[in-house]
Amino acid sequence: MANLGKPLPLPSHIHYELLLRLLEQQTMSVAYQNPQIRMQVQELIIALRKALSQQRQLEETCKQVKIDIEYQWSTNQLGDRFLPEDVAPRAEI
Repeated sequence: MANLGKPLPLPSHIHYELLLRLLEQQTMSVAYQNPQIRMQVQELIIALRKALSQQRQLEETCKQVKIDIEYQWSTNQLGDRFLPEDVAPRAEI
């Protein structure tokens, strides 16, 4: 498999951890009284855990094929890294 030529930008794991802590500790404590809302929050937590797991699998694949990863801490980093041709054009309003 060919190298991408530049590191693959991925969200930092801390983003998942922050969202999970917020949902598990604060959101769930408020939503606990409403079964429908509690179930939706639980599904969201499961989806985030699955996304983090899938990202870790992607990271392992990148490691195996020797593709570097660059963890992103904010969307501002993306604007600094990419050339206009790297980014899809925005739709006109």
